Amino acid sequence: MSALTRVLGAATAAYGIATAVRPQVLAKPCGLTTPSGDVTASVRTLITAIGMRDTAIGAAMLFAPPGRAQRVAVLTRVASDAADALVFGLTLPDRRARGKAAGVAAGWAALCALSALRG
Repeated sequence: MSALTRVLGAATAAYGIATAVRPQVLAKPCGLTTPSGDVTASVRTLITAIGMRDTAIGAAMLFAPPGRAQRVAVLTRVASDAADALVFGLTLPDRRARGKAAGVAAGWAALCALSALRG
């Protein structure tokens, strides 16, 4: 795999940690905060889970040995981002946030897929 795969893995892990520690990082652009900007307990739980998932996948992309293990990590990232794009694009309560969040998730899926093809 390319150096791009490892850079994307590091970025994914860092973003995952950021969202797990501070769920507003993802909740706000998705329109999932309260009017005062807070995050409810149920939204916090789900976003923390997404953050931990992304941290694990990003670490796998970063540290897996080249070959099958790293390809599986990248494909897991692509599948997760594609699923996020679909779910965010169809179900976020704020219609304006749907396109933005789905676009970002689809963009990450495409970047990670590209990194797999380059390797």
